[in-house]
Amino acid sequence: MKRKVNYKSNLSYYEIAEFIRKYVTSETIIVCIGTDKCIGDCLGPLVGTFLEESSFPVPVYGTLESPIHALNIDKKIDEIKKLHPQATIIGIDACLGDTNSIGEIHVRDYPIHPGKGVGKSLPEVGVSSIIGIVDSSDNAEFFTSRGIRLSLVFEMARVICHGLNHAYYLNSSYNK
Repeated sequence: MKRKVNYKSNLSYYEIAEFIRKYVTSETIIVCIGTDKCIGDCLGPLVGTFLEESSFPVPVYGTLESPIHALNIDKKIDEIKKLHPQATIIGIDACLGDTNSIGEIHVRDYPIHPGKGVGKSLPEVGVSSIIGIVDSSDNAEFFTSRGIRLSLVFEMARVICHGLNHAYYLNSSYNK
């Protein structure tokens, strides 16, 4: 099951929060996938950085300073699972999709398969996931496209961060 929202929608953060809130607890780990070396693939690290800056109260892995990407994902996921064996992982990543889906954020109750859109076989991440569609899968250049605007990725990352913060505080207010 998944929920699709456009990042420009006034209540997009709330829709993200409502869907993902059952996964966001004190036992949750956020794993943000991508690299800051490519605008199209920096959604995850931007979300990770925004969450850290907002003092998000659960561990966050994958930031602009310390990204989790294709070259280190196996090692990083192993480390995270050893440090937090009982944790519920939420994966966050950029994704390619249909041209008319660019700007959509999908919140899902299943894992991310990083690299799938570009033909890579990497480990799946999370029990639930959030992806942001940043470009068309019709683009042969994939994430290196010069057509992807940093402002799009930045604003989508901000909405995802706001949604996760709202989900955490919705849960903590009900658990008092």
